[in-house]
Amino acid sequence: MLLFLARRFAVMVVTALCLTFVVFYLTNLPAKLETLAKTQAGSRMTDAEVESWLARNGYGGSMLTRYGEWLGVLPGWVIEDPDGTIRGRCVERADSAEAAGSRCGLLQGYWGTSTRFRDSVSNVIAARLGATGWLMLWVLIVMVPMALAVGVLAGMREGTRTDRSLSTFAIATTATPEYVSGVLFIALLASSTVGLSPLLNSWGVIDSPVLFQGNARSALEGITIWNFALPVMTIALYGMGYVARITRASMTEVMTQQYIRTARLKGVGFSAIVLRHALRNALIAPFTVIMLQIPWLLNGVVVVEVLFSYPGFGWTLFEAAVNNDIELLLAASVVAVIVVLLTQLISDIGYVLLNPRIRIS
Repeated sequence: MLLFLARRFAVMVVTALCLTFVVFYLTNLPAKLETLAKTQAGSRMTDAEVESWLARNGYGGSMLTRYGEWLGVLPGWVIEDPDGTIRGRCVERADSAEAAGSRCGLLQGYWGTSTRFRDSVSNVIAARLGATGWLMLWVLIVMVPMALAVGVLAGMREGTRTDRSLSTFAIATTATPEYVSGVLFIALLASSTVGLSPLLNSWGVIDSPVLFQGNARSALEGITIWNFALPVMTIALYGMGYVARITRASMTEVMTQQYIRTARLKGVGFSAIVLRHALRNALIAPFTVIMLQIPWLLNGVVVVEVLFSYPGFGWTLFEAAVNNDIELLLAASVVAVIVVLLTQLISDIGYVLLNPRIRIS
């Protein structure tokens, strides 16, 4: 196991370096840098002024050199202004000219400064990642039990009306994009003019004009069912269909195994067969799928967070892309890569623990 983990960590490091370099290259293309310069210094800049601004702000070196500076394996850029002022990547971090020429990159814990939020990237990422973490937690709490219940019930009754109904429901949820279901939820449950809210208000069932809030920004101050239900329902409904289908297929396969038939011939009750014998083996494949849902939740909440105005990781990623915030985009890509690699590692380890027939060579 230790050798397996060592190999996986080595592969993860190489993969992370390759992916971060690809993102660094795409975000530092000449057109992107020109847009950044005109956004920060003025849209009417000439080409010569753009080149001068990029050179004064550390974007004038080669791509590999700047990648090494951002990563922290090379000393940060240093420029002396005509008035004698020393500026540089590490000077900005330490706010001291003595820091010029030192290393201050990702490996040293320095993520840069966000041009969109005018704050340290690490502070922005930490706050937004925490907000999305709460959203992901509640989505998993709602999505996983519902998906497993639908999949297990459908797999237990293969070919019956129950199976067909639940399978149709699972396919329909997966086929409905989040921006469609989110808009429908807002229209039906968070509108004071259409949907159920005006009807329930006229009947006296609810005192407020809407049943749920269509804006989740207030959830940053305190999460309630009124301001958090709609984004959670939107993401959970879209993600549960795929997990339910995988669970149903795995449960169907397990129920046809020889040991299940033997248990039935011995007179073991159907519920005992499902809970003691079939369920654990049937959950091996869904476990892997559920773990892979975590990076999807982290990066796939962009639409939902923008739709419900929830300032989480996805909303921040959208703001960084719209405003060409290179440092923030790079930091978000690093976080996404780390989450994907870690969840895949946890998935592999869990797969081995759940299935004792698998041995690590």
